[in-house]
Parts: sequence; structure tokens; C-alpha cells
Amino acid sequence: MQSSPLRVVVAKPGLDGHDRGAKVVARALRDAGVEVIYTGLHQTPAQIVATAVQEDADGIGLSVLSGAHMTAFTEVMKLLRHEDASNIVVFGGGIIPEDDAAGLLEEGVAALFTPGTSIATVVEWVTTHVGEDGKPLECVVS
Repeated sequence: MQSSPLRVVVAKPGLDGHDRGAKVVARALRDAGVEVIYTGLHQTPAQIVATAVQEDADGIGLSVLSGAHMTAFTEVMKLLRHEDASNIVVFGGGIIPEDDAAGLLEEGVAALFTPGTSIATVVEWVTTHVGEDGKPLECVVS
């Protein structure tokens, strides 16, 4: 069992200005004992990865509603590999078509939570799959 609390960066990449879902997830994770670093709106993938590395995060949760999910998630995964930080588990949510979700999971995104997923499901997944050994146990789309 991990001795310190999980550390998760919750981020809104790109120009998407709708952050209510990200804030709800961040608060629910915090209430579950996860240490949350919320980066705020309009973050670049480079800023998100730099924050995660600097904060020694176990995971990164991305929220994308703008349609830029393929670009944002893929760039975050590429930058994590470049920073030798592939042990940081990436998960996310938003409006992500099924075909795109399959590609993101192949890219290494550990889990995607689409509209209608309960907050309890997200919290349970994060607290179960992030931080144990740096690797997700499974890939899911909810």
C-alpha cells in the first residue's frame, strides 16, 4: 500500500473554457483523500506535463470538451515519454467518440470517462488504479 496520498494533476488543456466537470472530479478526488493539483483553464500539454513532473504526480486527469482530445491526450503522452515520466498514469473525460477512445487507449491513456459516468466510478477507478506501481491495471472506457 502506498504510504503517502495519491497526487493527481487535474487539467483543462487547450481553449476549452468549460471546467465544471474537472472541478467536480477534483473535489471528489480531494474528498476521497487524493492530493489534487488543479491547473486551471487553458493549459498546454507542456504545462500539464511540467506540473505533473514537478509535483511528483502519480496521475494526470484531463478534461476535454472542445473536440481537441486526440491532439491534447496524444501530446501529453508524447511529452511524458520524452520526460521519462511514463509511470504517470493518464486518464480523462469529456466528449470522446468511441473510435477516438480506442486510439487513445492504444496510445497509453489508461481510462476515459464519458458523460453520464458517476463521480463515484471515477474516484473508485483512480484510487484503485493510480499509484500502486505506476501502471494502470486495465484500460476502460465508461
